[in-house]
Amino acid sequence: MSEAPTDRLQHQIAFLLEADKLKTIIRRTPLTDSSRLENSAEHSWHLAVAAIALHEYAPDGTDLGRVLELIAVHDLVEIDAGDTFAYDPEAYATKAERELAAAERVFGVLPADQGNRLRALWDEFETQETKESRFANALDRFQALLQNMGAGGGSWIAHGVTRTQVLARMAPVQAAAPRLWPFVLATIETFCASGAIAGL
Repeated sequence: MSEAPTDRLQHQIAFLLEADKLKTIIRRTPLTDSSRLENSAEHSWHLAVAAIALHEYAPDGTDLGRVLELIAVHDLVEIDAGDTFAYDPEAYATKAERELAAAERVFGVLPADQGNRLRALWDEFETQETKESRFANALDRFQALLQNMGAGGGSWIAHGVTRTQVLARMAPVQAAAPRLWPFVLATIETFCASGAIAGL
């Protein structure tokens, strides 16, 4: 038996109120003016704008609408799991487990059909088996590079990040958006030369 329209709407509203909590999740990456750290909702918004602006660098035939859907849901699990800092290996050891549990709860707030659809989008982003998910992941890395670049080194300086670490983190850009890779390399080398990134 399908749920009553009013019950369905209540679940949808509950989900939207739950999603608002993403605004409270603070990342380690500063705003480009270095005034404060960005939150995960701001990151997701900026990532969506990046997808629109940089769509021409995606593989041929990449569905921008699908990329935007992936971006919109990709960090909702952080409501429960928190943001896992890219250069924190200890936190990464438990990231998958924490985020899977969060996905079950957060997407489970929705009516089943919608919850299953959004959960499938989140899974697609995580597994990177489609060109849309690979491009979305590449932009996720690229956006953080831009934030740190704009902030004069940002979290790279604050956490003593090395050239090797940044190159490894940016690898999805080379694979999924190779025409952006020269910019990534040039940015990394500039910040290595300035001492903001340790040249190791």
